[in-house]
Amino acid sequence: MKQDFGIVGRPAPELRVPVWLSGVESGGLQIAEIEQPVIYVFGFQSWCPGCHSHGFPALQETKEKLRAKGLDGQVKFIVVQTAFEGHDINTADAARESVARYGLTDIALGHDSGSWPTLMADYRTGGTPWTVIIGPRPARIVAADGFSVDPDTAVVTIERLLAGSPGTAPDATAGTGPA
Repeated sequence: MKQDFGIVGRPAPELRVPVWLSGVESGGLQIAEIEQPVIYVFGFQSWCPGCHSHGFPALQETKEKLRAKGLDGQVKFIVVQTAFEGHDINTADAARESVARYGLTDIALGHDSGSWPTLMADYRTGGTPWTVIIGPRPARIVAADGFSVDPDTAVVTIERLLAGSPGTAPDATAGTGPA
């Protein structure tokens, strides 16, 4: 039975991440207060092989491609460890180590732990790695929400959002989850 994942085309829910480890001032991080036009949220677990073989490298490559185009300042990058299992391994310290391993210490890092972390519940994720791309204000519509977001597709989606289009590239993996 195929399950529906993601919330593409819907307004982005506020982030209810309970613990921010870095890159966020006291009081948390609210979607409505983010200045950058586009928001890129990456959910992971430290022990997740796919997060390390695909998710983090895809995030790095997306950031690099946007930097090369002079667009990196137009995107707020957020990384959240969504520890829904292996809580003794997927700790806050392990999240910090994972982000440092990929040289991503300059972005917001959250730790959302529990039987069903808030980010997973609110964005209807199917596990990790998971990427969400959110469009500009005032609507902040979710343009991509899925497992394996390809860096080229992410860049096209972000460029379309910045140009005022709905954003989702024709071959985006938005809303896809495990079979």
